[in-house]
Amino acid sequence: MSAHAFNESERVRASFACRAQRMLAAERREELIVGAGFIAVALALAVFGGVDRSFSLPIVALYVLGIAVAGHVRFDIGAGFTVPTQAVFVPMLFAVPVALVPLLVALALALGMAPMILLGRVSPSRILTVPGNSWFALGPAVVLLLAHDHNPDGHWGILVLALGAQFVCDFAASAVREGLLHDITLRELVAEVRLVYAIDLALSPLGLVVAFATSPVQSKWSVLLIAPLFLFLKLFSQERLKRLIELNDAYQGTALLLGDVIEADDTYTGEHCKSVVRLALEVAKELGLDADERRNVEFAALLHDVGKIAVPKEIINKPGKLDEREWEIIKTHTLEGQKMLERVGGFMREVGEIVRSSHERWDGGGYPDGLRGSAIPLEARIVSACDAFNAMTTTRSYRKAMPFSVAIAEMIDNAGTQFDRQVVDALVRVAGQPARVPVDVVGQSAAASVDAAVELAPESA
Repeated sequence: MSAHAFNESERVRASFACRAQRMLAAERREELIVGAGFIAVALALAVFGGVDRSFSLPIVALYVLGIAVAGHVRFDIGAGFTVPTQAVFVPMLFAVPVALVPLLVALALALGMAPMILLGRVSPSRILTVPGNSWFALGPAVVLLLAHDHNPDGHWGILVLALGAQFVCDFAASAVREGLLHDITLRELVAEVRLVYAIDLALSPLGLVVAFATSPVQSKWSVLLIAPLFLFLKLFSQERLKRLIELNDAYQGTALLLGDVIEADDTYTGEHCKSVVRLALEVAKELGLDADERRNVEFAALLHDVGKIAVPKEIINKPGKLDEREWEIIKTHTLEGQKMLERVGGFMREVGEIVRSSHERWDGGGYPDGLRGSAIPLEARIVSACDAFNAMTTTRSYRKAMPFSVAIAEMIDNAGTQFDRQVVDALVRVAGQPARVPVDVVGQSAAASVDAAVELAPESA
């Protein structure tokens, strides 16, 4: 049994594996487009920005090497990663000719990648990513040149503007890059980079302190004083990565084990849960959920029926309508499921809350808490709709599956009452139904039909 794991450890592994693989033609094309723009602007800046010929080549080499080394102190965050180059980049803006900084940053990033290429850990084609990754250096360089302010103790407004320009240039390049290659929304991109930018923001004062220490009054070699910090950060990032992978593997392993238990306990329920996972992930993607939200949808869909382990088998497998006592027992499975996942801990606590709410109704008539509308977690609304749709379109020994068009019509007619209309619209788009099916095709009350599917099919209760 497997799941489309969106957890952080899988993203970390995938990012390392991706770096070792040769870039696809589409990736190369995208990097060449974004990189060409950087090279054109950086060269124009170097030619027309004016360069003080009294600069020190050893100091330039020192900063280039510093950024190259800092680039190896990698902290994986969500679907991406960050490196503490900001602590070197900020003083570099004031220690070397600012018009040359963007090109020197690109040189430093390429130099930092070279050992990994030689060791076979990074594909040589990945060198094409260097210009695109250097866009962040253009914004501050342009601001400082236009302001004619090359001192770290200059106007604070200029420094803030330079930092803002750094983030704008970097985000714009990332947006173009992702827009050319991936189906990602600006909301998803903001979610991925916000923590990276927060770390850069936190490191900027440190970089400014180094800039003060390396001002003409002091020694420019003072930048070497922060070298021990990078050594510490490198050790810390390696240890964090190891613990992160171990912890998330434990969470995922527990979740998949529970999924296997469901399948061993009731084969149909296990297959039903896996089918709901596939559909729920497609709906989540259609709605633009971010990686963490999709992860929660995935595991909630997989484990939404885990609490049925605590329900007697004669009730689970009863080939007919449940009586009132049996229905009250079956409704406890969402609470039992949450209790199990609470014990696992970590992000599974969030999944447990979604499992608890996976049988709430948009109109407030669901269970166990009678939540209404947007008070129901979006992930739970997705699981609920996909659960019901799968139950209606699956054949059991005691009933036949509804025709696809009829099931679609049932979902549409219950949008705004049992289900979130936005989720149903996404489900219809994912299922490939371009237009609403007339209600008279169904031949019975839509509300009665969906409720009957739920009551007659304990697997969707």
